[in-house]
Amino acid sequence: SGRERAQRRPQLRDARNMAETVLRVAGISKRFGGLQALSEVGITIERGQVYGLIGPNGAGKTTVFNLITGLLAPTSGAVEFQGRSLVGVEPHRITRLGLGRTFQNIRIFKEMTLIENVVVGMHAHLDYGVPGWLFSLPGFRAQEQQARERAHELLGWVGLDAKAHDTADNLSYGDQRKLEVALLIALDPKVYMFDEPTAGMSVDEVPVLLDLIRGLKRRKDIVILLVEH
Repeated sequence: SGRERAQRRPQLRDARNMAETVLRVAGISKRFGGLQALSEVGITIERGQVYGLIGPNGAGKTTVFNLITGLLAPTSGAVEFQGRSLVGVEPHRITRLGLGRTFQNIRIFKEMTLIENVVVGMHAHLDYGVPGWLFSLPGFRAQEQQARERAHELLGWVGLDAKAHDTADNLSYGDQRKLEVALLIALDPKVYMFDEPTAGMSVDEVPVLLDLIRGLKRRKDIVILLVEH
């Protein structure tokens, strides 16, 4: 019924109302063959706030994230970031514009060390160019050193600096989630998108991760959007 469909749609809640719109989703729908995953979803995200996108399994929360970040194209509707349409823009370009996200299934480079993971997150903001990288020019070496120092700072902020040179595959599940947060911060996005960040974590690990996210909000005038049940 229409009432049941309305109950299954993801709902957006925010604490305050501010004037500057950062992200606007207008009437987006997504169909997979005969399955209507989303129908005319609208969201307005304003600067300096924390939002929760909530709903049961199958409501389409992650699909909304995938449409915003370019992993999926909407069947209809508009997605705009700071007045610019994101429809048809490649995911890596959307990341460069200032939208960063985590995933339900942790996405880190498990064969790399923690510090290497975080440095990878910074590469979108480094400008030494291909020749600098190929020939290890002074500009490349200087920026790489700065990136590693910044990576140590971020690992310290999430409580993983003592494990900076361990491979990520050796981390506990909770610590892998922390590393994913550090990698996201390294991207320096304007909008931080967390897709069920506490999924699979123990009762003791959840408050630690939530404190990290609260601390992130205190550090910057940014937007935080979380998917949760």
